[in-house]
Amino acid sequence: MRVKINVTGIVQGVGFRPFVYRMAVKNGLKGYVRNKGDAGVEILLEGEEKRIKDFMRDLKERKPPLAQIHEVITTRLKGESKYEKFTIYKSSNEAELSGSVIPADVAICDECLEELRELEDQRHEYFFITCTDCGPRYTIIERLPYDRENTTMQDFSMCNFCQNEYVDPLNRRFHAQTVACPKCGPKVYLTTRKGELIEHEDPIREAGKLLSEGFIVAIKGYGGFHVATATTNDEPLVRLREVKHRRQKPFAIMARSLEATKTFAEISRKEAKLLTSYTRPIVLLNKSDEYFLSDLIAPGLHNVGVMLPYTGLHYMLFDGVNEPAFVMTSANPPNEPIIKENEEALQKLADTVDYFLFHNRQIAHRCDDSVVRMHKEDLVFIRRSRGYAPAPIRLREKAKRCVVGLGGELNNTACVLLEDKAFTSQHIGDVENVETRDFLENATKHLIRLTNSKVKAVACDLHPKFTTTKLAQDLAEENNWQLVQVQHHYAHIAALMVEHDVKEIVGICCDGYGYGIDGEAWGGEILLCTRESSSFKRVAHLEKQPLIGGDLATYYPLRMAAGILYKKVTLEEWLLQNKRHFPHGEREIQIILHQLEKNRNIIRTTSCGRILDAVAAVLD
Repeated sequence: MRVKINVTGIVQGVGFRPFVYRMAVKNGLKGYVRNKGDAGVEILLEGEEKRIKDFMRDLKERKPPLAQIHEVITTRLKGESKYEKFTIYKSSNEAELSGSVIPADVAICDECLEELRELEDQRHEYFFITCTDCGPRYTIIERLPYDRENTTMQDFSMCNFCQNEYVDPLNRRFHAQTVACPKCGPKVYLTTRKGELIEHEDPIREAGKLLSEGFIVAIKGYGGFHVATATTNDEPLVRLREVKHRRQKPFAIMARSLEATKTFAEISRKEAKLLTSYTRPIVLLNKSDEYFLSDLIAPGLHNVGVMLPYTGLHYMLFDGVNEPAFVMTSANPPNEPIIKENEEALQKLADTVDYFLFHNRQIAHRCDDSVVRMHKEDLVFIRRSRGYAPAPIRLREKAKRCVVGLGGELNNTACVLLEDKAFTSQHIGDVENVETRDFLENATKHLIRLTNSKVKAVACDLHPKFTTTKLAQDLAEENNWQLVQVQHHYAHIAALMVEHDVKEIVGICCDGYGYGIDGEAWGGEILLCTRESSSFKRVAHLEKQPLIGGDLATYYPLRMAAGILYKKVTLEEWLLQNKRHFPHGEREIQIILHQLEKNRNIIRTTSCGRILDAVAAVLD
């Protein structure tokens, strides 16, 4: 019997071909397995029908832990047997299937962690220790198929030791594209803020020591740079907040271990499972009564964002120091993407940090840490990125055509809707400048290539001036795609309709801002939405309020309060008492009052977010 099997899903970069090889040999089958250019896998089997059935059962029941099979298409072939054994073939560049994808970056596995600590192991204390079950994936892939020459590991030729493991079917690094060791793999080094090399036999542990002493260190990871410092010392945190212009926004921290985390935070069973999972997200945990870290980490908040080490380098940072955790926040200038290039880090972070801990492997695609929290028994994503993206969200029904969504302008991600799968990009951020706009465009095009999608339409926000709207217009014109603009709050509610498979819904949307179909600023809406006709009716909304100065009212919310309270209180006296909150003081207040009196150059908003801003401002 001869059959060809095409498998789609997360089946590249997860040890799937070695697994197929072992199952085929175990069942006495001949043929081959190879990666396809669309990130699927092709298998050809020759042998007895019963043995092929046993193989198919093994394929589904014993697959590698990181593999996700979405579809298996089996075709019976005619003709005589052609193969003498089972072989892993060189990858094909053909792209016949769609909907597969490279897996997300995953945390170091237990076996690699054990080898990291094993004195006699070839990879003892090697920061970039990985295997088929762990390490970077999405952030190193430059093109398909997922082979070493198509990743940023192509710069590192394997030594004999690594090559022997790579070709050994019984080794867990069999065809692991990231296989490396201290002899042949990426190197790590420590420099001053000026980029001057610091000669040290153990740069990682030296960096950990510097962190514990209160210095600020930029650390290059899988998907970009972190800025790190101590968690029990106020001085570096004061300095970090000053240079990053973050007066109150909380910093994420990386704890030494689960046990160390329990000394300052409350952890439920499910939160512990999340913290130690292979995705290793930042988990928002409630501070415990014994919380002893600096109040400057998450000032005024009852919770703190914690993640555990997810690379060999992270584990080694904690060796020989007493710090229970380090601040580990994304390294990016205000409103720009996370930094991924060494030269860019030196240029943009030299005034922020004291030292740099570099490595010499290129990052193909930047990727921030994911942020999650538990709400009762449910996992809630605050930011879906490393460890999850670009794995698809499975839908209940297939889309009629392939659509790319570019989102709004804040907290942005891109999405490729392909049949019954929604592939979301890593976290992009606020798309308000050229750097983030380019990041969004590159991430979107990369996602389209990874999924081999034949896009027919591009969707974006209704706002005519959003950066994402202009990008969607450019892509539509460039590729002859249909352009679809969607009202912001209808998009929010339509997402709920898909998630819960609802055909009609009355949705209450409490938001900051969305461009309305009447051209006004919406944000406190009740919409009647129908899925089949893709339409909505605005049933009700909050009372319209003056939005004095437009977006300025979001940065200086007493402007919003002034508009709401006009003619209801002795406004001028109250504003003058709070003039410290206005950049131009009394002069600015007089202009605001004049605008209100003459009703001149004032747009109006129904935004719930602006109401909350005004209340917060009044309450100081």
